[in-house]
Amino acid sequence: MSVDRDQVLRSAAALLTRKSTSTMDEVARAAGISRATLHRHFAGRDALVRALEDLGLQECEAALDRAGLRDGSAQEALRRLVKEIEPAAGLLAFLYTENQLFEGETQNEGWSRIDARLAALFRRGQESGEFRIDLTPAWLTEALYGLIGSGAWAVQDGRVAAKDFSYMIAELLIGGARRRVES
Repeated sequence: MSVDRDQVLRSAAALLTRKSTSTMDEVARAAGISRATLHRHFAGRDALVRALEDLGLQECEAALDRAGLRDGSAQEALRRLVKEIEPAAGLLAFLYTENQLFEGETQNEGWSRIDARLAALFRRGQESGEFRIDLTPAWLTEALYGLIGSGAWAVQDGRVAAKDFSYMIAELLIGGARRRVES
């Protein structure tokens, strides 16, 4: 039987997001495979977390590419991004909360690239007058990560309909970030 490695990783992310202390046995059960099979693919928890990070980086960068962040208004680009990143939201939720991904003062260069691209989108929105200038691009980036993670958890728990994921996240963030014209 062939094991779908990406599906194993998604199952692991869904479990670990809700129960970070899960054992490798629990991860294997959640993925529907034996512990021996899990260990053939991932030598231990650190290897599993690194594989989750690699998949997350690939999927986030692909979503950023598909969203066309330089096209149209910053608000339109943000809406496209949230829609494109939705399939990876559960994985991103895990990665956003996983503090093992930071080693001392360093961060994986992939996350630095993603952060820079998102900050550039928010900066563009500020420069065009769409977004508030009193909220830094770094803060708006962190808010986006947090909303995507929270949205993924709410959908996973059945508290929010999956069809509402993109709308709720984009509209809440844009509503808070939108620059208001003072009268």
